Amino acid sequence: MIEIRSQADIADLRESVDVECKLAQGRDGNGHCPTSIWSTYSAFANTDGGEIFLGLEEAKDGSYKLAGIINTDKVLDEIWTGLNNPDHANANILRPQDVQVITIDGVNLIHIHVPRANRRQRPIYVGRNPLAGTYRRFNSADVKQPEQIVRRILAEQLDDSRDGGVLQHYGIDDLDEQTLANYRQRYANLQPDHPWNKLETEGFLRNIGAMRRDRETGHAGLTTAGLLMFGKLYAIKEALPYYMLDYQERPDAKTEPRWIDRVTLDGSWPGNLFDFYQRVIRKLTADLKIPFALKGDARQEDTHLHTALREALVNTLVHADFSGRASVLVVRRPDMFGFRNPGKMRVPIEIATKGGESDCRNRLLQDMFRYVGLGENAGSGLPKIFDGWASQHWRKPLLRELDEPNEQTILELHTISLIPEGAFEALRENIGEDIFSSLSDTERLILITAQVEHTVSHRRLMEILDIHPHDLTSQLSRLVEKNLLFQEGSGRGTIYFLLEARLEDAFNELNAKTTQGESSRGLENRSGGLSESSGGLQALQKIAAPVASTKRCPKQLVEETIIKLCSVTPLSLPTLTDLLNRSQEVVRKDYLQPMIKDRRLKYRYPTRLNHPDQAYIANDAIEH
Repeated sequence: MIEIRSQADIADLRESVDVECKLAQGRDGNGHCPTSIWSTYSAFANTDGGEIFLGLEEAKDGSYKLAGIINTDKVLDEIWTGLNNPDHANANILRPQDVQVITIDGVNLIHIHVPRANRRQRPIYVGRNPLAGTYRRFNSADVKQPEQIVRRILAEQLDDSRDGGVLQHYGIDDLDEQTLANYRQRYANLQPDHPWNKLETEGFLRNIGAMRRDRETGHAGLTTAGLLMFGKLYAIKEALPYYMLDYQERPDAKTEPRWIDRVTLDGSWPGNLFDFYQRVIRKLTADLKIPFALKGDARQEDTHLHTALREALVNTLVHADFSGRASVLVVRRPDMFGFRNPGKMRVPIEIATKGGESDCRNRLLQDMFRYVGLGENAGSGLPKIFDGWASQHWRKPLLRELDEPNEQTILELHTISLIPEGAFEALRENIGEDIFSSLSDTERLILITAQVEHTVSHRRLMEILDIHPHDLTSQLSRLVEKNLLFQEGSGRGTIYFLLEARLEDAFNELNAKTTQGESSRGLENRSGGLSESSGGLQALQKIAAPVASTKRCPKQLVEETIIKLCSVTPLSLPTLTDLLNRSQEVVRKDYLQPMIKDRRLKYRYPTRLNHPDQAYIANDAIEH
């Protein structure tokens, strides 16, 4: 919760993903609850919560000053009446302490703290129709949600488990026999004397939840969980059209989607969850170093790290929203393991990482994995993952949720130390000895974390550093003022990054977009508005000719040519590639990246590195 105690605190406020300010003085100037408050209330409740301040006036520069509310009792009555009026809001999730009158220098304002609604409360909507009045918060805007999104929120609200429905017209013939046989063998190995081992196929499937009878309709068949766990690919895709599984082993510590090994739905294997688990866990744990340890008189072939990776993979599968458009994606890189599942978390991240509270999206799937010794259902999965990483003295796992382009949850397990070897030396070399020596130890750790993780947030840094939140905010502001950190977004959605640490990501994303979307476009369409008739294109080609006319020329000449070109007009990577008659890889790695790092070039959009119109400018050039 944001605390406002002074005029200076108000001056620092900006509307953002979790802050909304309104004048709220009414026609008579004494105070009135504005109608627009209800869409903001809905948006905050359906996103991550937020703060509404009434009695603040916006200045021309976007800052706020205290205007005050004279009749606060009247406005408070209007707020509480509206919260309990179904024409304004379908539900009241505020407690008395969430609405406060704050007095600063004798002037009153009202602070409303809107918490994040839990799964069973969402959606919070305006009016009596959720399909027409559900909002979510994006940056500083309250955005009405389309019908398909609202229906998914309603499905999450109503269903404790999304995988228990009985599928009509699906039966045992839609299951892969070998996958089921492998599962039963593992089950028998783990519990050799269990009576379920003696059951026929249908009886076994009923006991583990893969088959059921709908007691209302009398229809019997496969559950969604049974089809997902053991099904044939064509049958799964018929029931869940957006179903997608993907494992990639990437050779480099980059976001570049280049892989050397892959498991995806290509028809060469059954395509169900249990088979995916078996194939992927072997790849994730291959080549892990196993310390010599005895359990009884036998060597223990398992570690906290193995446990963490099993938990991460199972968690990804059992918490996935298979009706969502994002794919299940598992990535292994030299520096990290990454796990993504469609759908956001049902339990807030802060609670989930502490453990003890479980709200699994697919409980039958969770049970099926647990029956064969995989995964937990007591909310202890994430703590086990965090403990496994702590045992290796690696960076704390990064767990985050995304709304765009589709709802998804991402877990990143970085296999690097909190302070990698040589990190201080690299930072000193990058920013210079004078600046380095002027920084505090905490500021150096902030910069090193941003270097390693590419982007960081206030919350992420609080997980890593032993520092008061207000002190961290102050230090981040100082680093941004010194141009050592860049800032994107505002409020709770703010991220911080070193420009150099995001270079590789930006180059790779731009390169991928260029390859997919611009390969058929000519230079004339990519040269910043220059045209044949204006002579601009010929002028650029004339500057580039000494380099473009030969495959070999001194590196210094190429760099000087790039400076000249980018002094004329901002130029994109594909444009420079065409002008210089060089490959994108060469231009990107050998020239643009080093020249950005040593500040001979700069980005046209420095805080939005993957901007669709991103281009490069000579550092002393003036953009027209």
